[in-house]
Amino acid sequence: MKSIAELEEIRKKTLEQINMRKNNERLRVVVGMATCGIAAGARPVMNALLEELKRRNVNDVSVTMTGCIGVCKLEPIVEVINPDGSKVTYVKMTPEKAVRVVAEHIVNGRICRDYTIGAEEGK
Repeated sequence: MKSIAELEEIRKKTLEQINMRKNNERLRVVVGMATCGIAAGARPVMNALLEELKRRNVNDVSVTMTGCIGVCKLEPIVEVINPDGSKVTYVKMTPEKAVRVVAEHIVNGRICRDYTIGAEEGK
């Protein structure tokens, strides 16, 4: 970089790329990857989500990770977030459950209610 104008141009291009990505997202999937989540098996869950989305050629869903979601006893936790901010929280996830969530919820729009935090709390 040689000038403020050059830096401003980089900033502008980066913001455009970020906004473009956001506009292409139908859903956002967030996996709790704090120490508690990783210890409970979050890494294989995240890998299963990514592999199944790729296998199904789903390109309008972003998968990200976050720190502690705050309910360690229910880890691994996966949240599926709609563009309006509403979300479904899946708990005690496994790679097999992750594949089902992709197939039923992400692809076909049917929430896997038996994996949700609400179903877990009702036990």
